[in-house]
Amino acid sequence: MILVLVAVAVVFAPLLTAWGPEEIDPLASLAPPGGAHLLGTDLNGMDVWSRVLHAARLDVGIAVAAVALAVVAGSFVGLVAGYRGGWPDDVLMRVLDVFQAFPTFILALAVAALLGGGTANLVAVIALVNAPAYARLVRAEVRSIRELPFVEASRTSGASFWGVLWRHVLPNSLTPVRVIAPLNCGWAMLTLAGLSFLGLGVPVPTAEWGAMISLGTGDVVAGRWWTSVPPGLFLLICVLGFSLLGEGLQERADSTRR
Repeated sequence: MILVLVAVAVVFAPLLTAWGPEEIDPLASLAPPGGAHLLGTDLNGMDVWSRVLHAARLDVGIAVAAVALAVVAGSFVGLVAGYRGGWPDDVLMRVLDVFQAFPTFILALAVAALLGGGTANLVAVIALVNAPAYARLVRAEVRSIRELPFVEASRTSGASFWGVLWRHVLPNSLTPVRVIAPLNCGWAMLTLAGLSFLGLGVPVPTAEWGAMISLGTGDVVAGRWWTSVPPGLFLLICVLGFSLLGEGLQERADSTRR
């Protein structure tokens, strides 16, 4: 239900507010909540409610796109490494070891500083730091599936290497990925918000939760909580929704195995 409400906010954001996300009200700088501005305005006179809603489009879109890209890239690497084995497996795993030797957010900071901001670059950065986990997860599943009788039967019947992978091995190795992906959407949103908070994410004045929190930190000290608390609260709720979805899928998968 949380994610359904988030989806409604994302789709109907322009209809839920009378102000644009970058529209300035010159007569209402740092106006408190109420009146024409439901959640007040920031230092530049931009409506906080409108910016929070439109930021949901960007944050959720980047997080979902990044996780989808990480799933595709990581699953492909894990599929090939786990099924082929030998030196390809050794080489690919050592490359993954290099990426996983660094804390995820530190690696994201380094790559984001190298590539710069922008939506496409942020998707690539978050996908890059998350793909190794999917690769190892799929590899472990593939190594156990490749020895099962139905895979052996497919090979002996003359199916090609890629045919066995796509038709038999891959569909049976993605169950844990379906569980982990929603959880990683929440972590991807936190990574995006962290990068934007530090100035390496979405450039100002584009509406993005992490950037809004960063710009409003000074206002909280002065008692103007509405510039940073609402985006932080919406981020918390959205991450909670993805986490609950992931936990629900995990419980369902466990009950199916039993």
